[in-house]
Amino acid sequence: MGATVGFVGLGNMGSALAANLVACGLDVVTHDLAGPDRSPEGATFVSSVAELAARAPMVVFSLPDGRACDAVARSLVEATGCRVTHVVDTSTVGLEAAEALAARLAESGVAYVDAPVSGGVAGARARTLTVMVAGPPAACDAVEAVLAGLSDRCHRVGDRPGLGQALKLANNFLSATALAATSEAVAFGTAVGLDMATMLEVLNTSSGQSAASSDKFVNHVLTRRYGSGFANTLMAKDVELYLDAVGTSHGPAVIGAVTAEIWRRFATADPDADFTRIYPFVAT
Repeated sequence: MGATVGFVGLGNMGSALAANLVACGLDVVTHDLAGPDRSPEGATFVSSVAELAARAPMVVFSLPDGRACDAVARSLVEATGCRVTHVVDTSTVGLEAAEALAARLAESGVAYVDAPVSGGVAGARARTLTVMVAGPPAACDAVEAVLAGLSDRCHRVGDRPGLGQALKLANNFLSATALAATSEAVAFGTAVGLDMATMLEVLNTSSGQSAASSDKFVNHVLTRRYGSGFANTLMAKDVELYLDAVGTSHGPAVIGAVTAEIWRRFATADPDADFTRIYPFVAT
């Protein structure tokens, strides 16, 4: 077995990423507040963050937001016998939270690598997930084996925490906007008598094609599976983080404000629904 890696957060994405690390031969120690049910075969589940901190020098986070990451970071560094030297954070927490986490961990001698991911649970399982890595070069080099274990598509995008978050938020804003816009366009087409499958076939060979039309609609909306594994509440949170970051940088946010309002209303109306269900929400 290889080096021991801790993994905190075994949701849809986290359980898939932890399984990837196990498959790469790493000795994986996992923890999740919900218990061991989603811990991958071959990993060792522990009942507390403190126990994980005492066993793993490198720890991966896959958590829902910055507040959860901050709580886990505090538990790590306060643990008796903590061995943690590096944290790789695959969560989407926003720029300010990433910078604050990096500073908090640095006080205890722990390096923080900002590494949010994009590509969905299917991408994680297929190892085609994009990992957007940002942090000091020495820290990124130290966790290279962990990053390679997560996915075959890792990109270093900056030399300080927060830059990975910036790129992830820009990506998710584009994804959220495309999915909402495609929902509206398809709703229009079907309302006047077009067949959805025909629309998608033509759109996906035309200039209106996007990941929303070629993936989300084809695989989840048309089939009525609605099973991408990503919740609307998380997308609404990500778009709000994008708006916050744009506001801080004094950038334009006209379309961003419209997109955020759509996702805010959807998440309020049907909390924790798969985010591909935005189509019936928009269409009704």
